[in-house]
Formats: sequence, C-alpha cells, structure tokens
Amino acid sequence: MIDLTIEDNIARVVLNAPHKMNALDEAGISELSKAYEDAAAAGVRALILSGEGRAFCAGRDISAVNPATDDVLAYLGDLVTPLLQKMSAFPAPTFAAAHGACLGVGLGLLIATDVVYVADTAKIGSPFANLGATLDSGGHALFVERLGAHRTLDLIYSGGLMTGVEAVTAGLFSQVFPADDLQNATMKAATHAAQGATQAFLASKELVHSLRDDRLGLWQSMANENVAQAALCATDDYLEGFAAFQEKRPAVFIG
Repeated sequence: MIDLTIEDNIARVVLNAPHKMNALDEAGISELSKAYEDAAAAGVRALILSGEGRAFCAGRDISAVNPATDDVLAYLGDLVTPLLQKMSAFPAPTFAAAHGACLGVGLGLLIATDVVYVADTAKIGSPFANLGATLDSGGHALFVERLGAHRTLDLIYSGGLMTGVEAVTAGLFSQVFPADDLQNATMKAATHAAQGATQAFLASKELVHSLRDDRLGLWQSMANENVAQAALCATDDYLEGFAAFQEKRPAVFIG
C-alpha cells in the first residue's frame, strides 16, 4: 500500500491504494511511518510524498469501521499524531504533490509536509459534516491561521471543498499546477533542494516550526481535535453518519 523508492538522494513515498482513494487504515498509517523511518535512515536529502490514482488521500479508511466500538482516540492520538510529528521532523526538506481529494488525515499529511504543491483540480476542505464528525489532523489550526474563523466555520458547516487554485490563493499551500504538470514540478523542486545546503535548510525548517508552534500550538490543537472526535463517537448523529457512508445513502441527522 505504501511504496518507497530512493534514487539520487531523493526518497519517493507513494500512497498506493487507488481503489480506496488512498484512504488510510491503521496498517496504512504504520506502513507510512515505517517508510519515513527508512528514508531517514538512508540519509536522503529530500523526500516527495504523493498518491496513486485519482486522489492524494481521502482520509481515514472507515469502510469497515464500526463507530459503536471504534477507538477513534487510539487511531488519532496513538497513530496519526505521532506519524504527523515524525513527518514534520523529517531530517531533510519534504515535498508533497497533492491532487484530487486531500481530506481528513490526507489534509494532515499535507500540513506535516514542508512544501505542498497542489493540482488545480485538488479538493481540500472538511466534508465531515456529512459524517457527524469534526475536522481533525490539524485542520482547525491550519484553516484558522490562513482563512480566519469565519471562513473556517463556513467550510465546516457547509462541507464545502476548495479547489487547488482557491487553496493556494488563500495561502494554504505553496503553488498550484495543472494536474499533468504536478509531478514534474514537484520532482524539480525536490531535486533542487537535494542538491542544496541541507543543514541550512534544516535550520530554517526548525525556525519556521518554532514560529508556527508559538502562534498556533499545532500539536495541542491536534490533541484537542482528537478528544473532540472521540466525544462525538457517543452521539446518534455520528453513528448515523457512518452508517449512511457505508450504506451509500444520504445521512439523516437529528441534532
């Protein structure tokens, strides 16, 4: 499901489960974490993360999740958050090439990456209104910082999605490219970084992270999201949202 190749000091990590839009279950999160560990151990000087098929990552794979017994806090707090922290601290410049759906945990993967290039057709936002769940994986911190409180809540309440063009214009991510050009543009940027002054880049990376953490408390915000998501598991609307998704029908919420 997770492919890792290393060539010319560049690691390429590919989410390779296109049949489920690269949605990640517990095993997928563990595989992805291992790929980053192996790339770091190899001493690469840049890393590229991308997704195979028509989406970057549609979030958590909930196709077989029973919300009545699901330990969402264990999934988010014990698996997802440590993965995102590991990605954020990767000892080389990291790049993501994002296309199609970039949702939930998929959005978190982008937040934890240094430089994010998106396709013009990317879909970014918070569709969790349809599940009776809340945005997670650092989404609140990113959206409030870049979009402000009003636009953040508008996206959450409506379940609306931003295109890649809208996301870059709003300052969420680095650059937008036509879908056909995305991979080449990301590889060009990673190759340039891999041939550069890695230690100087890492010094800037640490400075940027310290500024971000001071302003946002990103990891604390993520911990708060995890607790809020776990609390929602006990609600009727959460159970209905999951059932509707798995049965491929509109949800009927009672509030």
